Amino acid sequence: MTKTETPKVKGVDKREEETATAELGWISFPANGWEEVSGYDENLNTIRTYQVCNVFEPSQNNWLLTTYVDRRAALRIYVEIRFTVRDCASIPSVLGSCKETFNLYYLETDRAVSEGIRGVEYWANAPFLKVDTIAADESFSQVDFGGRLMKVNTEVRSFGPLSKGKGFHLAFQDLGACMSLLAVRVFYKKCPSIVQNFAYFPETLTGAESTSLVIARGSCIPNAEEVDVPIKLYCNGDGEWMVPIGSCSCKAGYEPDGDNLCRGESLFLFL
Repeated sequence: MTKTETPKVKGVDKREEETATAELGWISFPANGWEEVSGYDENLNTIRTYQVCNVFEPSQNNWLLTTYVDRRAALRIYVEIRFTVRDCASIPSVLGSCKETFNLYYLETDRAVSEGIRGVEYWANAPFLKVDTIAADESFSQVDFGGRLMKVNTEVRSFGPLSKGKGFHLAFQDLGACMSLLAVRVFYKKCPSIVQNFAYFPETLTGAESTSLVIARGSCIPNAEEVDVPIKLYCNGDGEWMVPIGSCSCKAGYEPDGDNLCRGESLFLFL
């Protein structure tokens, strides 16, 4: 069983943003780039979105910085993004610089970036790390828009290892697209606590890489004792337990009750 946790951050948790009507307050640069507006999702629910569409102006470099996200000791973070992109070919007289992609970055830090940071020098020199260039599987045309047909894309990316700060900001870079960000969900994966082979294993965060295996040491449940040592399980990058090593068994005078409980043996008296 895989378990995920979503760090709480204004406007970043998908479930919050789909119903949010108040301003999200992300940082955008320059002023004529990303714009926060009220919009609609594919179910016509009112949501707050960020959009940009400066396709008739060359040399676009528009940045959008989310609020601060506490990583909660997670080493690898996953980001689910839901967005729409306008088909460049459907825009009359559009410049050749029109894009149907955007870039995703992150910035590790111990504290939130000040909202006063809006100068060109900061954005040119901030130590952003690129996650990926994200393209739309589906783009919409003016005909789709007029008919209220939304072609929503959903993409998931991950990044790590995180080690330089207590949290991070996500950053979206537009280089000339006509697009809207509908929802962003940030989460990490972990293996849930479990009792197996009469041993208890605690909740364990996944490792820094998607292929990492994290060792979790087990301890015998009450009234059980070690049979094979060491007792351990491995938590893989998908948040699933695997490769059990070692085990416990019920002590003398106790018997298994199901797979994970040791009860005192019953005494039968015959008169």
